[in-house]
Amino acid sequence: MKLIHQALKLPLTIFLITLGGCTDSQNLPNTNQSNNSPLTGSIAIDGSSTVYPITEAMAEEFQGIHPKVRMTVGISGTGGGFKKFCSGETDISNASRPIKTSEIETCAQAGIEFIELPVAFDAVSVVINPDNDWASCLTTEELQTIWKPEAQGKIKTWNQIRSDFPKQPIHLYGPGTDSGTFDYFTDAINGDEGVSRGDYTASEDDNVIVQGVSNDVGALGYFGLAYFEENADKLKAVKIDDNNPDNGEGCIKPSIDAVDNSTYQPLARPIFIYVARSSLDRPEVLNFLQFYLSTTNRQYVSEVGYVPISEKVYEKVQKRLENKTTGSVFKGGSTVGVKLDEVL
Repeated sequence: MKLIHQALKLPLTIFLITLGGCTDSQNLPNTNQSNNSPLTGSIAIDGSSTVYPITEAMAEEFQGIHPKVRMTVGISGTGGGFKKFCSGETDISNASRPIKTSEIETCAQAGIEFIELPVAFDAVSVVINPDNDWASCLTTEELQTIWKPEAQGKIKTWNQIRSDFPKQPIHLYGPGTDSGTFDYFTDAINGDEGVSRGDYTASEDDNVIVQGVSNDVGALGYFGLAYFEENADKLKAVKIDDNNPDNGEGCIKPSIDAVDNSTYQPLARPIFIYVARSSLDRPEVLNFLQFYLSTTNRQYVSEVGYVPISEKVYEKVQKRLENKTTGSVFKGGSTVGVKLDEVL
């Protein structure tokens, strides 16, 4: 497979990549195309920078089988992706949170029915500068102290978080308000989606966060696990203590294992793709989604730093695609603490 991680090092704001073909071979499940009838057409995808590495990897491998299918994968954030999706500009929307009620209404007004497909789990990673030797573990209450709206203009130094921390200025970096990661983090930490202090450096480009935190010993930021792992030589991940006596795990570092065994709480989350129902009438879109959701292709989810959903959940997701089941099981709500197997 191509070195898909290279894409993570490129600027991601309003980014568009046109994928070329590759020569790897793999069997495509449930394909209706014969060798004498090569698959053609085009597929337009946009949305979350968090989901982008998975979709880009799947698209590369799919084009190795069907090089005549033209695919574009853009990155404009979950909210920006849904704006394009609900205006009919894209076939598939990457999303690091469920579609919101307002977005469902926008799609409905445009006559766009959608199918919601969970594809993996991610861990929102809180990161600090490698030279920060005091904040190796933070509680969820301390994160709330840092990020709650009331902290704006007031919480300015680390010793305001914990008395034995140094009187070092704290500079914050995070996703912009169009990001699903922003929505999930604020919901999980502040208890209300979209509620956050506003005096931080916000960007839909995760590389801006990497650069900001890596160059400032007092900085703190957050984004998806894959971007931390890609930049682990420049950043340090904060261990999270959710102060849950039933958990009993204490400080937990974000990792695939911690997500898989449900100990990294409350910052582990499902991530999604959404497809327009009408787009499934085109063979190239249907074949790509069958490829994307095949359990034999779970390896690509792991290779780019995410946690595959279980085979049992895969079967339920595949059934949603097969039956063309429209709508959201989350009703525009939160995924914090939700178990996919129970809601699908």
